[in-house]
Amino acid sequence: MSKEKILIIAVKQKTQNDDQFQSTLEELISLSKTAGGTVEKVMTQNRNRIHPATYIGEGKVHEMLAVMEETEIDLVLSNDELSAGQLRNLTDLLGVRIIDRSQLILDIFAMRARTKEGKLQVELAQLEYMLPRLHGQGVAMSRLGGGIGTRGPGETKLETDRRHINKRIDDIKRRLKLVVNQRTQYRKRRKNNAILQIAIVGYTNAGKSTLFNRLTMSNSLEEDLLFATLDPLTRKVRLPSGFELLMTDTVGFLQELPTALIASFRSTLEEVVESDFLLHVVDASHPNRVEQQDTVNHLLEELGAEHLPMLTLYNKKDMVSGDFIPDNHPYLFISAYNQNDNEQVLQKVEDMLKEQWQHYSVELKPDQGSLINKLIQETIITRKLFEEEKNSYLIQGYIRKDHALNHYLQ
Repeated sequence: MSKEKILIIAVKQKTQNDDQFQSTLEELISLSKTAGGTVEKVMTQNRNRIHPATYIGEGKVHEMLAVMEETEIDLVLSNDELSAGQLRNLTDLLGVRIIDRSQLILDIFAMRARTKEGKLQVELAQLEYMLPRLHGQGVAMSRLGGGIGTRGPGETKLETDRRHINKRIDDIKRRLKLVVNQRTQYRKRRKNNAILQIAIVGYTNAGKSTLFNRLTMSNSLEEDLLFATLDPLTRKVRLPSGFELLMTDTVGFLQELPTALIASFRSTLEEVVESDFLLHVVDASHPNRVEQQDTVNHLLEELGAEHLPMLTLYNKKDMVSGDFIPDNHPYLFISAYNQNDNEQVLQKVEDMLKEQWQHYSVELKPDQGSLINKLIQETIITRKLFEEEKNSYLIQGYIRKDHALNHYLQ
C-alpha cells in the first residue's frame, strides 16, 4: 500500500522562539511517519497572528496550490488546531483532505488502542473533537474517502447528524464510567493489599516500553514510533531484596496534546496519580530533551502527581556524545538495553524507598508465620535471622510509615 503524501503547513508567531517552533515541526513529521504517511514538503509562514479565515495568508495558499500540482499531495496537515471555518475554507480552496495536529494524534491513538477502554476513549475524543467541526469535515470526507485522520469512528458516523453523534457520546461516557468504576475498585483492592505501585512516565518515544519490558521480562509493544504504547500495562517486578511491587507502563506524553484527549484519557493517566513512585524516562540523546522533560513535569502537575517521589532515568546513553549534564535529581544515566543499568535502576528504587520509609527491627516467634510472611511480602527486608537459643526470628527492614503492620512492630 503506497503511503499518503503529506504537505505540512505551519505558522510561526512572534511569541514562539525558533527552537520551540522547529521542535513542534519535527514532532509533526514523526507523527506523520507513525500514522503511515510521508512528508513531501513543509511550508512555514511568519505571522503576527494566525489568519482567522484560512490559518495562513492568501499568498501562501497560492504557493501551496503550486506545490500540490507538482507533488500530487493527498493530505494537508496543519501544525496548529484549525477552527471549523478555517477547515471549511481551506478545503474549498485546496480541494484535498485537511487535518490538523490534534486530529493526527487522535488518529494515531485510534490505530494504537488495544483494549476496550482505550478504543472507547479514542472514539469519545474524536467525536467530541469533530462535533464542532462537522460542517467543515462533511464535504471533505464524502468527496475524498478514507486515509490518515479518518480512522476510528469512520466517515459514515461523522456524516450523520449531530443528534446521532451526541447520543453516541452519551453512550460511550456511560460505558466508560463502568470501566472507570471497575478500575477504581481494582486500585482500591490493590491499596488494601498494600501493594506498592510504580508508574513509568515520560515523553513519547523516550524508551519507556523498552525499559518496562527489560525490568518486568514482558513483551509489550516496543517500536521506534510515537505512541507505541497506549493502554496501560501492569506487571510484577522484584527488587534486589526480594520485595515485589507492581510496575505500570503508561501512554507517552506530548507537547500540545489535544484537550479532548487529555480529558478522555484521564482515567488511563490516573494510574500515574495512584502510584507510590514514578520513574521518569527521558531520551538523553534528543536535541529537545529539556522541553520534553518540562512537558512531562507540567502534565504531572496538572494531574496532581508532582508530589510523588520520582527517579529520572536519562535513557539512550549509548547515543549521547560528549559530556552529559542532568537537569533533574535524583537521576541515573542508562541504556534500557543494558542489563547492568537495569539492575542499577532497581537498586536505586530500593535505596530511595528505604530513605523514605522507616527502619524496623522485630523479634517474632515461629508460630507468627502469617505476620512473618506479610513482612516478607510488604516490607523491604534487609536481615532475617533465626536465633536458636531464643527460638525466634530477628527481622530487620524498612516499612512504609502509614503501613497497617506498623502497630505490630512497636
